[in-house]
Amino acid sequence: MAPAEHGTGRDADTPAHSQGEAGRARTRDGRELYYQWLPGPVGPDGARPTVVFEGGLAAGRSYWAGAQAALADVAPTVVYDRSGLGRSPAAPAGASRRLHVLAEDLGDLLDHLDRVGPGGPFLLVGHSWGGPLVRLAAAAQPARVAGLVLVDPTDESCDLLFQPAMRRAERIGQVVTVALARLGLLGRAYRSLTATLPPDAAADMRAEGYTVAMTRTRGRELEDAAGDLRALLENPPGLAGLPVTVVSAGRVSPGMPKSVRERATASHAYRARQSPHGRHVVLPEADHMVLTTSAAELAEEIRRLAVV
Repeated sequence: MAPAEHGTGRDADTPAHSQGEAGRARTRDGRELYYQWLPGPVGPDGARPTVVFEGGLAAGRSYWAGAQAALADVAPTVVYDRSGLGRSPAAPAGASRRLHVLAEDLGDLLDHLDRVGPGGPFLLVGHSWGGPLVRLAAAAQPARVAGLVLVDPTDESCDLLFQPAMRRAERIGQVVTVALARLGLLGRAYRSLTATLPPDAAADMRAEGYTVAMTRTRGRELEDAAGDLRALLENPPGLAGLPVTVVSAGRVSPGMPKSVRERATASHAYRARQSPHGRHVVLPEADHMVLTTSAAELAEEIRRLAVV
């Protein structure tokens, strides 16, 4: 089967992957994005939104496996790897990996899904850095979007994100991440996350998620995070009244002490208030990795918008 269409090429005796059928979508400049999709039930009106998951900073498709499984009886779901992550080849050297370009790539994936299935409307779910990314993608073509679920998102209304201390933390985090990847120790730092995944997704994560190549992509996605966020402040994405659910973690995380957690949560409440159909939810047992620490509760919030 052609790369731009669904199909794993596996034979009938090969077990299906827990994250679904594989496919490749071509971007407007000729790159390929690897994705997997799970079919879902047909709603009473003949259709349900397709839930499309967008990862955080340098995060590929695999860590969404638990949330996908929890939504198997709700709607079709799609996970994918941005360029340079998982099984998607890296963008050419020098090509921008700024937030607006990542959002264009997501738009290209949605175009592809509209052509070959599963089609829209799309319910976009973005975690952390994926939060502003899905807002930009939705603003580009709001008519094909059923709603947004922003999962502990990075939000430009949080003033902490513009302080010099944040830039220092980004630089230190990148140096540490590269060093651990080179020593083959990065996976150990995230073994509690990997342990929550189905075995096949966990194996993919261990093989693909902690590599030196991933750290290069991480650095490129951090190229000018402050500039990306400032652009959102200066030109807020218009969401045309789309339903927006913002999910906050209730627990602190490494790098997010109580004072930071409180201000991040306040920015989430603000984001929800910007939508006429906004909802802000705090999951008390979740840390920043909501999709693994409170996957069932997160899935319930997604279900609220997928089943109408």
